[in-house]
Amino acid sequence: MLNCRQITRLVSQSMDTKLPWYRSLAVRFHLLYCVWCRRYASQVQVLRKAAKGLAIETQNTSAEKLSPDAKEQIRKRLEEALKNPRS
Repeated sequence: MLNCRQITRLVSQSMDTKLPWYRSLAVRFHLLYCVWCRRYASQVQVLRKAAKGLAIETQNTSAEKLSPDAKEQIRKRLEEALKNPRS
């Protein structure tokens, strides 16, 4: 019988690679009776879907660049902030 720590590791691992049938069966059986591991598994799936969506969205956006004036203004403000830190 696997404990919760082992199951959470296997749940995470199963997102990247296919588990052997006996490990997959052990995970499914554990998830039937353990609400905490079931919650962990669902949260990991939500995070994975969100990360995939973010990656796709990032690829679809154009790479906007700052103008030289904006870069200079940022540089000046950073220098100013370093010289006069607020307490």
